[in-house]
Amino acid sequence: MVQKTITITDNTGIHARPATLLVNKAGSFNSNLTIEYKGKSVNLKSIMGVMSLGIPKDAEITIKAEGPDEQEAIDEMYTLVKQAGLGE
Repeated sequence: MVQKTITITDNTGIHARPATLLVNKAGSFNSNLTIEYKGKSVNLKSIMGVMSLGIPKDAEITIKAEGPDEQEAIDEMYTLVKQAGLGE
């Protein structure tokens, strides 16, 4: 398993549009991906799960991947977060 902690910098946090970007990208990997915020962990391939976290600006999230393409998944998820201007 690999993981990456990210601070959300977008003023509106992870709302519907960025959550959809993350879920769609996560769905392209064979690994199991989760996103964790404030001790709650949900499947990153589930839009309802991601939205249920209510992730605001300045939140620290952790993305975890476990499976055959885990390193690629973490690297690409992190790249997506940065390119979309969601966090660093």
